[in-house]
Amino acid sequence: MTLAERLRAALTEGHRRTDLPDWMNRVDPRIDGTIALAPAAVLVAVTDRAEPGLILTQRSARLRQHAGQVAFPGGKVDASDADAIAAALREAQEEIALPPDRAEIIGISDRYSTFTGFDIVPVLAVVPPDLPLRAQDGEVDDWFELPLGFALDPANRIRREIEWDGAIRHFYEITWEGRRIWGITAAILANLSWRLGHDHNAA
Repeated sequence: MTLAERLRAALTEGHRRTDLPDWMNRVDPRIDGTIALAPAAVLVAVTDRAEPGLILTQRSARLRQHAGQVAFPGGKVDASDADAIAAALREAQEEIALPPDRAEIIGISDRYSTFTGFDIVPVLAVVPPDLPLRAQDGEVDDWFELPLGFALDPANRIRREIEWDGAIRHFYEITWEGRRIWGITAAILANLSWRLGHDHNAA
């Protein structure tokens, strides 16, 4: 089977499961029902190589929100986008020059809603290795490829807590070669890890 076929089969099987673990938070706990959520999408692009990688970006340090954080390529779904998949592909092209026609769509993972007002759809895709990607000046400082196996291994994911707005909040953190991957990005990876079968025996 090809990588795309293996991922598609695993994701299809994973979505049949209903026994979600307690730690699998697909909605930010700070959402109280009063926030109007805007549709958004991110591209979870997996490189088709012997040891598959995951393409992530380092957001510009000059941005007003989430400056310098590691993220998936993505953003708001525009009125001109046909759907979330189209939005994820468009954003990836704008941010890192990833050609939409080089992405083989596998499917959609668990949505993640945030207190900042976004309902995020993660779009899983397989892309050829070593595409001539380039970071968009002003929005993305850099991009890099994280080994997929490392990203999905629960042993590499730490659950941390912080006091914020008078309550204890939990979040995940993954560290790889000095890069800190946390917050929404790590949460989406945790959800995807479960759906693809990497976390079924994890606490």
